[in-house]
Amino acid sequence: MSDDPRTPDQDATQRHDLDASSAAGPSPASATPANDVERFSPAPEPRPDWSRHAETPPVAPTPERWYEPASAAATAPVGTASVSPATIRRGNTGTVVGAALLAAVLASGGTVAALGATGAFNKTVLQQTTQSGTPVAANNQPVNIDESSATIDVAKAASPSVVRITTNSQVDTSTGIIPATGVGSGIIYDSSGWILTNKHVVQGSDTMKVELNDGRVFDGSVYGIDTLTDLAIVRIDATGLPALKIGDSSALKVGQLVVAIGSPLGTYTNSVTSGIVSAKGRTITTDGNQNLNNLIQTDAAINPGNSGGPLLDSGGDVVGINTAIAADSNGIGFAIPIDIAKPIMAQAVAGKKLERPYLGVIYRAIDRQLATQDKLPVNDGALVLPGGSNGGAAAPAVVPNSPADKAGIKEGDIITKVNGQAIDTDHPLDATLSEFAPGDTVAVEVLRNGQTMTVQVTLATRPSNL
Repeated sequence: MSDDPRTPDQDATQRHDLDASSAAGPSPASATPANDVERFSPAPEPRPDWSRHAETPPVAPTPERWYEPASAAATAPVGTASVSPATIRRGNTGTVVGAALLAAVLASGGTVAALGATGAFNKTVLQQTTQSGTPVAANNQPVNIDESSATIDVAKAASPSVVRITTNSQVDTSTGIIPATGVGSGIIYDSSGWILTNKHVVQGSDTMKVELNDGRVFDGSVYGIDTLTDLAIVRIDATGLPALKIGDSSALKVGQLVVAIGSPLGTYTNSVTSGIVSAKGRTITTDGNQNLNNLIQTDAAINPGNSGGPLLDSGGDVVGINTAIAADSNGIGFAIPIDIAKPIMAQAVAGKKLERPYLGVIYRAIDRQLATQDKLPVNDGALVLPGGSNGGAAAPAVVPNSPADKAGIKEGDIITKVNGQAIDTDHPLDATLSEFAPGDTVAVEVLRNGQTMTVQVTLATRPSNL
């Protein structure tokens, strides 16, 4: 890294056929197929004598809506009910059963009436919250929050600011020069016609058309190409355009909801997909052999044509620019954090040339694995060391005559801070340096041989060939 940088399992469920000769039921002539389960109902048993007393009046069936409050007469205390002598003479057994049933019904009615009065049958479920404010249901389980409403809101608010970019160029092939057309996406970040997109979307184009969500089409031109990342600025002659809100990518959390909008395959304009932040700080090498660092990994569907479109958080703020997908993958896409793009976005609006600061070191970001492997004294920082091969020779850790060289930074040094900002997973060296401009002087804290030292470095302009 540089600052220039399954056979399906057999079904275990088996079907067992029943032997018709062993099944009780109808005669063979009318029997159902052997592989169907026989069904039968037992003959009703005779009712016992105590339940068939001729003089016992029939008991009325329990009302269907037994839970409704009982009438005033029904709710009278059971102890106050009286039994006439005639009833006693007709059969003591029937009287006892009748009284027991009556008591059960009355007791049920009274209980339900009491529960009803307390609101126990109210279907409304009251939500509670944990001390952290997370909603929980009555069973103390987290409430399932519907994320679709957030996605709908984001799509509605952001779609007017997402554009489709169509480029035309002449490509030199083995059969000659042929015309080629490319399609990508972009975002309007300033209402005066400033658009952020990917470098690979517009680089090498001869002409360009920018189509807005409302159907308007403008001629576009490349204002500048980023020398650090796969970003570019496009300009169209228009004012009063709907600009997207720019967010803070450093505040993103793994697992957080994100939404991608773009023109996949160049056909399905303003398609919306959603997913989560799968990881942060990813490094990839593109088809053009360009190393891209500190990328946001997401499982929101990204396809060719989505390049240059926005990755948004649940509030509708841009947190990344969709730029690449992993080959032979499903659900592995990458976006450039918007924080890295902010400096060049501001430079363009100010009418300045797009420039990136340059330190002049090759380094590897330190993590616990590297720290353990190399027995380093710290678990974070940037270890200055030689990089890849260049014509068979390893590139020097510190570029000769670079700002780092002039400030005395050496191979094996660990850069721990820049202007007081600790260099760690959330604040890698190149992303931290991108917040400055060429010509700025920054304090770089270095750990060398167990000793901490601070050097002053005046940043240069990053060469365009890096």
